[in-house]
Amino acid sequence: MKSREPLPSDSSSLHLCLIAYMSDLWMLSAALTPYHPSFKVGMMTSLDHTLWFHSPVRADEWLLYELYSPKAGNNRALVTGRLYKQDGTLAVSTVQEGLIRSKL
Repeated sequence: MKSREPLPSDSSSLHLCLIAYMSDLWMLSAALTPYHPSFKVGMMTSLDHTLWFHSPVRADEWLLYELYSPKAGNNRALVTGRLYKQDGTLAVSTVQEGLIRSKL
């Protein structure tokens, strides 16, 4: 993932904020993988979202986002993620707990 437009080099806080925003967009979708294709999402929302920044990172450079959901059930899901820079360096670790409900 990366931003569509180049960002200012001197604004590291802008890069970190944008990475936090982008990392939240797809995390809970990883928890839907084990569900049957007929499962229809009625509501999906984040309950908490935590990030650890391990090294300097830019939001306007390509990042590989690896997602894994170790537990999903009873309308709750836990998802972990790792963002890697192009050189393979781990830049960010993420964890999110979410609420997922099916359509009635």
